Amino acid sequence: MQIQTKFHPSMDGRLVFDRRPVLVYWELTQACDLACKHCRAEAIPQRHPLELSTGEAKRLLRELRAFGDPPPHLVMTGGDVMHRPDLFELIDFAVGLGLPVSVAPSGTNRLTPAVIREFKALGIQSMSLSLDGSTAEKHDEFRGVPGCFAWTLSAARAVREVDIPLQVNTLVTAETLDDLPQIYELMGELDIARWSLFFLVQVGRGRTLRQITPAQAERLFHQLYEWVKEAPFAIKTTEAMHFRRVAYRRMQMEGLSPSEIQKTSIGRGFGIRDGNGIMFISHLGEVYPSGFLPLSAGDVRKASPVEIYQDSGLFRRLREPQNFKGKCGRCEFNGICGGSRARAYAATGDPLESDPLCAYQPRGAEVLV
Repeated sequence: MQIQTKFHPSMDGRLVFDRRPVLVYWELTQACDLACKHCRAEAIPQRHPLELSTGEAKRLLRELRAFGDPPPHLVMTGGDVMHRPDLFELIDFAVGLGLPVSVAPSGTNRLTPAVIREFKALGIQSMSLSLDGSTAEKHDEFRGVPGCFAWTLSAARAVREVDIPLQVNTLVTAETLDDLPQIYELMGELDIARWSLFFLVQVGRGRTLRQITPAQAERLFHQLYEWVKEAPFAIKTTEAMHFRRVAYRRMQMEGLSPSEIQKTSIGRGFGIRDGNGIMFISHLGEVYPSGFLPLSAGDVRKASPVEIYQDSGLFRRLREPQNFKGKCGRCEFNGICGGSRARAYAATGDPLESDPLCAYQPRGAEVLV
């Protein structure tokens, strides 16, 4: 999503977002017509009977607006948001409150040009779609439903026809790694605003997939940086915060000052990670540091999401990278990076441990920003 990021340094110079998140991901439902191999939500065909009701959802939206200005950017996701019959009503209500809203529907035949025109009329700021293969054979095999690739490309064209900024999400695993150059070429044909590469965290159905190695990740980061310099769209990584380290050092070698680096599309994301600038709300109202870190910090049916984000012990600990364990705690880049807390938890059961996908060995405790 094309989102401008604001941050402020803590007393030791690290980047913290202690008063409000930059992004709130709200899982409206887990219902979905696809059967994706890597689904974090382990989505199912039917809606859960205990999903937040329309009334509860509107109360949640009012409480999110209580974060103040600038408000967090709300991403409505799933499952597939198209399974919520009140979707348009909730978008309209959220936009009316002054919340910036993006939607992340599944690439199915529910996502028609008429639906996309309605999204535009309601005032959403961006949309995201997923492509995990450069061909129908590769993508549909991942998504579990024949025709998904064609539906997704058709939706992408319809999104651009009504001038909604489009983000495309791509999963990075051992299974997709060799296809990434071809997917990058495809991105150039779709007139997208941003390409976001989601590095596998082994949760949900993704437990059966293989992660790339730290060495492969490091090589990919350097390739991504080369693509960043030539692509007509932004490129970001999700759950691979250590791409920022590679980009920072490359930009530094090219002569950019710290202030110039922070103004780049990559620099504006510095410090954002699970629980620090990110909050995830499940279809049942549980609040998590991200959708990939299944540790609940509270329930919006029982407490304000503002209080949970600002005051819960879990979120507060995740905003203190100097107290992370192992090399993530002593790394000179932990202010702008901090590693994937979700991957650390998936690997060790402790969200404060080091991210096992990072190949870097820290030099010391120098603070970069």
